[in-house]
Amino acid sequence: MPKITIIGAGAVGATAAQRIAETELGDVVMTDIVEGLAQGKALDLAEAGPLCGYDSKVTGTNDYKDIEGSDVVVVTAGIARKPGMTREDLLKINGKIIREVSQNIAKYAPESVVITVTNPLDIMTHVTLKTTGFEPRRVFGMSGVLDSGRFATFIAMELGCSVRDISAMVLGGHGDTMVPLPRFTTVSGVPITELMSKDTIQHLVERTVNGGAEIVNLLKTGSAFYAPSAAVTNMVEAVLKDTKRVMPVCAYLDGEYGNKDIYLGVPVKLGRNGVEEIIEIELTADEKKSLDRSAEAVRSGIASLKVWG
Repeated sequence: MPKITIIGAGAVGATAAQRIAETELGDVVMTDIVEGLAQGKALDLAEAGPLCGYDSKVTGTNDYKDIEGSDVVVVTAGIARKPGMTREDLLKINGKIIREVSQNIAKYAPESVVITVTNPLDIMTHVTLKTTGFEPRRVFGMSGVLDSGRFATFIAMELGCSVRDISAMVLGGHGDTMVPLPRFTTVSGVPITELMSKDTIQHLVERTVNGGAEIVNLLKTGSAFYAPSAAVTNMVEAVLKDTKRVMPVCAYLDGEYGNKDIYLGVPVKLGRNGVEEIIEIELTADEKKSLDRSAEAVRSGIASLKVWG
């Protein structure tokens, strides 16, 4: 059975472990620096197996050595965003955490595919790549899958239709500069531009851009974890089952979309080797301008970290 490691046993990590175990994608190892946290949650999940009918083994550890042989490593370690805190505010703290995590992934799971979830996501994915030294296709981040899910949710609420009929597309950085694309967002194949007014679409776009912050402000003491863990599970499934699903993820660009040596949310084909193909769609001048603005925000964050100095 495949082995999936989740680094960070907080709300996102533990819920991802639950979803992955329940769908029997493989055996799950959770690791965390807090003594007993991963072990306690893993034991709880293991005891749910007979009740929910899954045979996936779930274990917890504080020792990175236990991640040896992992097929996929999901990185959720780091602090969560607090009310009033931007994703960029997280840079220095989470950058240090991700460098340490990445060193251990390179040491103990050198053949793994790595999916980053820690914010600011695009920048932390870049840190992971540079620290591990892995091939870029094996390191990517959970961004557009979550953002597209949020966009689809708001569209379904507006139209009063099933979320299953909606295919949404969101590109760019995972944060305030993301680029939802109404032209490529459809309901049973019908573009939403044919189903609602420009003003309504703009309202839904703005709500999507602020989707994470809206939840942070409501929760007061935490951030989203149900939808992020669902996005992670979809990505892990695409890799382990080699489904070649096309989804928007935070991928390394080497000239695609006019950007180089940067991670940005774009549509890709996801399979056993990780990012197997980057799909370039033709953008309007305004869409390309928004994507470039998003790229600049990511570059600025990378520069401020000075991780390659």
